[in-house]
Amino acid sequence: MLGKSKAASASTESAPTRPNGAASGVLGIRKRAALGDLTNATRARTAALSKPGEKSAADEKEAKPPRTRATVSSLPTRAGSTQLPTRSAATRRVLRAKHEAPEAMMIDEAPRDESDKENVHTQQPAERVEATEVRETKRAKVAEAAPVRAKDEGWEDLDKDDIDDPLMVAEYVEEIFAYMRQIELQCMPNGDYMSMQRDLNWHLRGVLADWLIETHSKFRLLPETLFLALNVVDRFLSLRTISLSKLQLVGVTSLFIAAKYEEVLCPSIQNFLYLADGGYTDEEILRAERYMLKVLNFDLSYASPMNFLRRISKADNYDIQTRTVAKYFMEISLVDHRLMEHPPSLIAAAAVWMAREVLERGEWTPTLVHYSTYAENELLGTAEIMLDYCLRPPAHAHFHKKYSSKKFMRASAYVLEWAKNTFPNAVITEQDIALGRWTDEAGESHSLEMLRVDLYARHGHPRPSVLPLGSAPDSSPNPLREESTEAEGAS
Repeated sequence: MLGKSKAASASTESAPTRPNGAASGVLGIRKRAALGDLTNATRARTAALSKPGEKSAADEKEAKPPRTRATVSSLPTRAGSTQLPTRSAATRRVLRAKHEAPEAMMIDEAPRDESDKENVHTQQPAERVEATEVRETKRAKVAEAAPVRAKDEGWEDLDKDDIDDPLMVAEYVEEIFAYMRQIELQCMPNGDYMSMQRDLNWHLRGVLADWLIETHSKFRLLPETLFLALNVVDRFLSLRTISLSKLQLVGVTSLFIAAKYEEVLCPSIQNFLYLADGGYTDEEILRAERYMLKVLNFDLSYASPMNFLRRISKADNYDIQTRTVAKYFMEISLVDHRLMEHPPSLIAAAAVWMAREVLERGEWTPTLVHYSTYAENELLGTAEIMLDYCLRPPAHAHFHKKYSSKKFMRASAYVLEWAKNTFPNAVITEQDIALGRWTDEAGESHSLEMLRVDLYARHGHPRPSVLPLGSAPDSSPNPLREESTEAEGAS
């Protein structure tokens, strides 16, 4: 104790003396709030470090009278006051021109002498000419890049109303969805991966999708989780061949991965084991999770159709009925493999178009074209497959049961009734499925794979060259298709 007191007294003697204000700030006698008056603290330290009899920079700054601008204040001064200088005739002319002419020069302060007047009148026009040239150059570039007639000509800008809402991110929304349209092509599965599967077929894949829809509903998970789970299933099966006994394991693990990625509170692995009826152990699911993520290169950046649906709903005034029916049409892409190679943005646009067609909401406006990025003739092929599914007998019980509930406004029952009443000659019965063919009005038999409703002719658009099932020809390379081919050749 004695050594400590001597050391303390020695340190006190060796330390230089400081003013009380500085000492209190250093020793912590007077506490200051976080991010408080930093100016006062700086001034105290500056005054403490300055020599006696010498003025600090802060004191000189305070002692120096501030330069007063002639055009700073527009408040009238009291008679006899000398705080603000009187405005000159030149200043009044500048202010009058500033308020009367929108394109008038912006001048911060009035000229004080003849040299300032010359600088104002010689330099400002040059800057204005340069700015005009820059604007004209930008307009010329935009005119060159823009098409002669845009497909969304006459659209209404709805994002400007949300410019003050930070949650809507109106400043970056165009860039965000442009990026999502870019990554949606990177996460596309191989639409023909069933050709490399020895023990599986499209019917079994539909059974798995229907079971995942049921499991997803019991857990009350987000819609994005369901879409991501099926995307993980299809992408994995595009790259690896599995046996029939492992199909449900792939489905359970995909839903488990998607829930971890999308949900705030993910269900425990014991819940997934219960729904799988004890067919697998927790170690098997965890091992399958590691293997599937490694095969997918840990890439789960899937652009869900739900994101594009929210974007399009803005142009539809967020109609709840249209939105609910559109969700039904979007989930058709989960159980119908024919829509597998259609991008999520196209799925969402076609779903909204079909919902508006069923509910008789009017034409596909330029605003809807802009916010969906698809014109009417670009989405009719996808809409035909969705309509074809509705004209067949229900093949996925849990999917139809889900959208027959009051929560989803009984959308499936309403759509099926509308489709049968609108296109009675295109309905496929259970007898047609048993025979493997369907008969038209003339008595001719046709394949069940043939689309029976021509929406292009119905809405006055020329039909493009498409495949019989309505999907576009594979003109762009698919990396998953190439990888699956290489894997098949290696095996």
